[in-house]
Amino acid sequence: MPVPNGVVYDETDEIDYTDIEEKYQVKFEEGFDNILVVDGVPIIDKSKLDRLLTKIAKEFTRKGAAIKSEDISVPWNESTGKSNGYVFVEFRSAEAAAFALNEMNGHPFDAKHTFSINRFTDIEKFANLDETYVEPPREEYQAKEHLRAWLADPQGRDQYVTYRGDEVVIHWHGKPSQSEVAYEDSQNLRTELYVSWSPMGTYIATLHRQGIRLWGGPSFQLQARFFHPLVRLIDFSPCEQYLVTWSHDPIVVAEGMPQGPRFFSPEDEGNNIAVWDIKTGNLLRTFQTMQTEGEKKQMAWPALKWSADDKFVARVTPGQQISVYELPSMGLQGKKSIKIEGVVDFEWSPHGDKEREDEKSGRSKKPAENLLAYWTPEVANQPARVTLLNFPGRDILRQKNLFNVSECKLYWQNQGDFLCVRVDRHTKTKKSIFCNLEIFRVREKDYPVEVVELKDTVTDFSWEPKGERFAIVSSNDPNLGNPGPGITIKTDVSFYQLERGKNDFKLLRTLASRTTNTIRWSPRGRHVVLATVGSTSKSELEFWDLDFNFDDLSTRREAQKEDWGTGIQQLGVSDHYGVTDVEWDPSGRYLATAASAWTHTLENGYAIWDFRGQEVEKHLLDRFKQFLWRPRPPSLLTKEQKRLVRKNLKEFSRAFEEEDAAEESNVSAELIAQRKRLVDEWNAWRIRCQEEVAEERRARGVRQEPTRRQEEEREEIEVWVEEVIEQIEEEIAD
Repeated sequence: MPVPNGVVYDETDEIDYTDIEEKYQVKFEEGFDNILVVDGVPIIDKSKLDRLLTKIAKEFTRKGAAIKSEDISVPWNESTGKSNGYVFVEFRSAEAAAFALNEMNGHPFDAKHTFSINRFTDIEKFANLDETYVEPPREEYQAKEHLRAWLADPQGRDQYVTYRGDEVVIHWHGKPSQSEVAYEDSQNLRTELYVSWSPMGTYIATLHRQGIRLWGGPSFQLQARFFHPLVRLIDFSPCEQYLVTWSHDPIVVAEGMPQGPRFFSPEDEGNNIAVWDIKTGNLLRTFQTMQTEGEKKQMAWPALKWSADDKFVARVTPGQQISVYELPSMGLQGKKSIKIEGVVDFEWSPHGDKEREDEKSGRSKKPAENLLAYWTPEVANQPARVTLLNFPGRDILRQKNLFNVSECKLYWQNQGDFLCVRVDRHTKTKKSIFCNLEIFRVREKDYPVEVVELKDTVTDFSWEPKGERFAIVSSNDPNLGNPGPGITIKTDVSFYQLERGKNDFKLLRTLASRTTNTIRWSPRGRHVVLATVGSTSKSELEFWDLDFNFDDLSTRREAQKEDWGTGIQQLGVSDHYGVTDVEWDPSGRYLATAASAWTHTLENGYAIWDFRGQEVEKHLLDRFKQFLWRPRPPSLLTKEQKRLVRKNLKEFSRAFEEEDAAEESNVSAELIAQRKRLVDEWNAWRIRCQEEVAEERRARGVRQEPTRRQEEEREEIEVWVEEVIEQIEEEIAD
């Protein structure tokens, strides 16, 4: 090796290669970031190696971190011939390894082993770690908007949303002076299909080509998003913890798509129903839509049905079983489905079974469980059957056999006190259909069943909220099966009431020869609207009060049973041409009707009525599509507090009456001031015109003779305003 001039080289000197080593040193953080060390693996011999690698690869792939057996390296203890209890897993990229670390760290591999995962580079990186504690900087607290802030409105107003064209607008609803726009932003609340409130009004969902967005808070900020391309239908769980989405197009996971707990994995391909956790945004599980054999029927939605407490979600496999899944794991409850031969449909109770109490101790003897009802059709010599069972106990509580059944429909009362099974029966010749109502009294011992026999076909059924009454729409019109264009079906509306002394449902009153096809009870009960929806020739709205002669529930119960029907009184009749939707507000004081452009393009818009049928406001809007009241969550008041409010209602109402009087006084003062301003403007204009005419005459040299109008005194206009100072009502005895 040549030596530069003037440099003496001594072979005993050690050459410094640090600069070359630094230049070509392999950096672990860049070269091995795609390798993970998985601890907590069972210790095995080589005979079980293939089974172990297959199971590990399956567990990772099931969570979206797709690997193969060839990607796993197993270190061996040569002295014992067994594995060391950990493996090395190599992924395609560092991003895939990071995803697997987040998903699988702490994952239970089996009953005795749980994965503990670290990056391969962390072993070298943290070998000489300085363990001196350094307090992290304190982050400044940033307050977040309250998702239920609208409930604290000082005026106690409700909100509603309208969707017109491409605009989604949130409105306040109250007195005319209090109704205003609450939020309007074409960028944030834009939707491509429709909007939907969550069951308690916390979120509003918008649908987009890429998926779902949830908005909330006073400024409706983005709270969560769920990636489900071409989503068409959504459904919230009752407690707003979970969300179900559906798309007609099966899930496809293309190469290069993002991976993680919030995205689909190759395991989800081919499915089109997805279950999401709203708070975390994570995907819990996907399903495939059930295909009904035989006749092509419209898909039933929701495809998954929730228990009232959000603990379970279930789906039916027609003719075979009901599968119930636990939340949030979405694992099959009890690791097996409920096998039911021929099962058609089922419904959860809106409220679980009440706790059983020990008579001596008063303590709960059996925890409350959810209730589930299902029905099976007639097969060979076996009758149709309706079954009520508890869950997760799976004990059959009550069964009822039915004969000559064409179809059944299950209706739970909103408190879960009653279950009505509408049974469409056919005659022996199968040429005509009639109906029976099988009503289960769920809160009573042995679950007794009452039967209401009817001669006609029932087209609509509705329970009174928190009550013991129901209303039905029935018809024997020969055009019922195929009405055709321009034909209006004649119907009857009947009201029934539970008569506890006889344990029977008594007919209160029948309203005959109507065109009603829709029943809408007020959320508070008592008031009901009978509407003709979707008809091209009729669009009537009838407002009824079922307790017109009774002040409250207690006086109605004390009245003679024969007098019950006399409390049914019509409050008003209105009309909304082309009405397609009818919905009460949460308070039960106002009703909204809408004519949607999704159904027709004539006189689209919406109207709001009070409970007596008086029109409060009406808006005709082109391209109007949707109107939705914002739901309220359950009240936080106890039963005792509610009772005190009802007892002292007159005292509480005084403050509101004073506010109403003050508002009316302000409106009167504003009206008087406006009238005075208009009169002053009129007089000033007249004087100005007279002066201009006189000036013009003088300019032309025209001699101005005194006219009778000029000789008359100045005309003055007086405005008389009547104001009620005091109003006294006196009762005159007969």
